[in-house]
Parts: sequence; C-alpha cells; structure tokens
Amino acid sequence: MSLDKETAPPAQGIACPGCGCDVAWSLRACPSCHRLIHGERLKTLADQAQGAQDRGELTLALTTWRDALDLLPSESRQHAVITQIIARLGREIDQNPAATARDQAKPDAQSGWSASKATGAAGAIAFAIWKFKFLALVVLTKGKFLILGLTKASTFLSMFAWLGVYWHIFGGWFALGLVLSIYIHEMGHVAALVRYGMKAEAPLFVPGLGAFIRLRQTITDPRQDAWIGLAGPIWGLGAALACLGLFAGTGMAIFAAVAKLGAVVNLMNLIPVWQLDGSRAFRGLTRSHRWLATAAVATSWAVTEQNMLVLVMAFGAWRSAFDKSTAQPDRGILATYAVLVAALSAILCLPVPLP
Repeated sequence: MSLDKETAPPAQGIACPGCGCDVAWSLRACPSCHRLIHGERLKTLADQAQGAQDRGELTLALTTWRDALDLLPSESRQHAVITQIIARLGREIDQNPAATARDQAKPDAQSGWSASKATGAAGAIAFAIWKFKFLALVVLTKGKFLILGLTKASTFLSMFAWLGVYWHIFGGWFALGLVLSIYIHEMGHVAALVRYGMKAEAPLFVPGLGAFIRLRQTITDPRQDAWIGLAGPIWGLGAALACLGLFAGTGMAIFAAVAKLGAVVNLMNLIPVWQLDGSRAFRGLTRSHRWLATAAVATSWAVTEQNMLVLVMAFGAWRSAFDKSTAQPDRGILATYAVLVAALSAILCLPVPLP
C-alpha cells in the first residue's frame, strides 16, 4: 500500500516545532522537549475528520482519523481517544450501511478504492454479505469492484503467474476457477478494509501460498478486525454458492469441484491460529463466545464428519482456554463464524471428487 502524499516521509529530518531540534519523520514526539512533532498536521486532520462526521461521511471520517492515529505515540492519551472514536464509528457504519455506501461513492483523494462508484457499491455489498442476505445477487452485482482490483498491475501479473503454475497441475478450467475463488475471497477483505477507512492494496498472489493483502495501518479495534477477517470467507462462500448454482444449471461437474475446493480453502482460513481469518474472528469474541463458537464447530463435525473441523475445533478450544479475549460481546461475529463453518462444511459433503 502506498503512503498518502501528504503524510509520506521527506528525504531528510524535520524540525521539532517546540525546540527546533532536527528529528526523524518517523518519530511521533520530540526526544528533547517531548512535544508532538506533527501537531499542526494532527490539528488539520482532526478538523477534517470532524467535518466528515458532521456531514455523515463516516468512511471518510474513519480514514482521516486513522491518518491522525499514525502520527501519534501509541502510549499517548490522544492515541487512546482516537482509538475509541474509530471503534465507535465502525459500529455506526455497520448500523447505517446505506449512508456508508453513499459516502464511499463520493470522490476521495485519500483512497484509490473509494474514488469510484464500484467501491461505493462495495460498501452496501459487504454489509449485505455480512448479514447473509441475497448472496446470489451479491455475486452477480459486485463485478465492478472485482474488475477494479484487476486493474492493479501487481494483482493481475501475480494472478497470471499463479494461474500458469496450477494450469499444469489441475488443468485450465479448474485452475481458473480456483484462482478466481481465491481472488474473490481476498477482495472481500479489501471491501471490508475500505469500509472501515483502511488503505488497502489489491491482492498479491504467491504460487503455493494463495494470496495476501499488504496493510500498513494497524487495526486497533478487535471488532473491526474480526469483521475484516470474516469478510474473506463470506465472499468466498458467495463464490462457492455461485459455482453450485452454475453446476445446478449446467450439470458440469467442474463447477461443483471448484465450489468444493473453494470451501476447503475458506474453511482452512477459519482455523483460529496465526494470521488466518479465524484467528482475527476470535479476537472479536469474548471467552464464553469462543467456547460457543468451538461448540458450533464440534456440532458441524458431528453432522458432516469433515476431519478438517477437528483442527478448527482443537485450535478453537486452545484459544478459548488460554488466549486473551475481548470484553465486548458481539453476537453477530459469533453467529457469522458458526454459519460459515456449517455452510462450508456442508459444501464439502458434495459427492464430487476433486482433481
């Protein structure tokens, strides 16, 4: 992700506004007088963010507050205050998706993703997907946003290289279906990041490892982190369901096979370990909700007998028992995680062999 031109570090140091000492741009407070180095820029960003909030442009406000957060020492009182504002605005965005979609449709110099109607539509799309409504319609109508990602040279070229590797392993059509499924999964993350005011690049594909998104801003709110993590499997589930629809309409087993392998990839991402999507989801769950999520996985395993769920269940139990949890409950995260596990496990029960 490229830095915003207004906040990009200069080639040389800058003078502290308090004592005049030459300090590095990367510092947030002067080591001599302890004054904030970027105080004037912070004031400008705060005014812009508050103005965006007053106009109801919540995503733009979030983007601007995040820019301000990057210029503050993490231990400062201002950092804690802005972190709380970001968490509150995230909740308001989830409660008012229509306003967020209008906000993202407006031109915005701070984010290349929100500078088009495609990204504006993505805000409403992401919310609809999160609520598990109209999945089939979403798959058909989010094309503009998906095409926008393909305009990024790094994404297109790395995807082409990834496709070439797996073309020789699985065959052309299956490899193409798989790469598109992974791309849709990653673009789900991008849509959620844009929705919460984060600056995100399009996915970069790595043969043998899938794809990833480079992010240079810290996600400070566990709840937003959870929804950003879940957005990938949600969009991935939408892609799998679309493939099943094509299979039902055409009878071509290749579509069912792509749906099944897509379910494998997305279910694997729901394992709550390391930086996988399931780990991010668990960060937004209380300890009791983590145990409920683990119980939901156990139920899906008992019904579908999919052995991968044993791994999901084991790491879920470990995180529930030993890892630090959030204090703020969110039933939506819990329900979404449980439904994703159940739906993806059900797809894996399809009597279609993988190549």
